[in-house]
Amino acid sequence: MCRLSQTVFRHATNTVLTLWLLGFFCVGVTCSAWALGNVRLLSYQEARRILYAEIYADHRITLYCGFSYSTDRQPMLPEDFCLDVFHDRALRVETEHVVPVENFGRTFVEWREGHSECVDSLGRHFRGRKCVGRVNEEFRRMEADLYNLYPAVGSVNALRSNFNFQELGQDASLPFGPSCPVRMQGRRIEPPEKSRGTIARTYLYMEANYPRYRMSRQQRQLMHIWNRNYPPDAWECLRAKRIQRVQGNANSFVEDPCSTISLPANEREK
Repeated sequence: MCRLSQTVFRHATNTVLTLWLLGFFCVGVTCSAWALGNVRLLSYQEARRILYAEIYADHRITLYCGFSYSTDRQPMLPEDFCLDVFHDRALRVETEHVVPVENFGRTFVEWREGHSECVDSLGRHFRGRKCVGRVNEEFRRMEADLYNLYPAVGSVNALRSNFNFQELGQDASLPFGPSCPVRMQGRRIEPPEKSRGTIARTYLYMEANYPRYRMSRQQRQLMHIWNRNYPPDAWECLRAKRIQRVQGNANSFVEDPCSTISLPANEREK
C-alpha cells in the first residue's frame, strides 16, 4: 500500500483546510470558493470568434453606445459622433473586457514576475499578459469568459482603458458627443444608463465566480446599486442563455431576474 510522505500529506491537508475555511468565511454571492466560472473555453481568440459568430450574430449592437455594426465589424456611427479621440479605432468594433484583463491579470505571479517558460526567440524574458496567457490555464479561462466580453466601438474601448466606472454627473466631459453619452473625468468613466445594469452584473459575476478577483468596497456598492436600478432586458437574458449553452455555467445575477422574461420559442428549446 502506498503511503503519502509527510510533506505531501501536510500539503494535501493544508489545501483541504484552506478550501474549507474559504468556503466558511465567504458570505453571500460575492465570494464563492466553489464557483467555477468558464471551464470550457481556454482560448481568447476562440471566445472572440464565438462572440460574433454565435452570441451576437443576430444582434450586432455595441455595448456602450448602442450603435449597430456590419458583418465585418464596422460601426454605423452617427454624424455627431466625435472622431477626435482614437480616430482609427473608432472605425472598427473591438472586443471589450468589461472587467479589464489587467484588473484580474495582475493577481497572477506570472503577470507580475514572469515565468521560466516566458522567453522570446532572442532569449529575453518577458512577463505580463502574454506570459501568463502562455503558462496559466486559470488566466486563460478568465480571459476567455464570454460573460465578460462585449462588442464596443474601438475608440470607446481605447479611452475606457482599465479605468473604474463611477457616476460623474453633468460636469464631466462627453468625449464622443451626445450620441454616445460616455462621460469622463480624469481616470474615471461613467457609462450611459442603458449599459449600467449589464456592466454591474458582469462585475458581480466575475467576482462571484473567480475568488482571486476582488472589487473595492466602493466599486462593489456601486455595482449592486446599478444591478438593482437597471434590471436586465430581453436581450441580456437571451445573451446569457446563449453563453450558458457554450460555456456550461450560468450568470446567476442575470439568470434569476430573467426567470420572468419570456425568450423566443426556438431559444427555449435549444
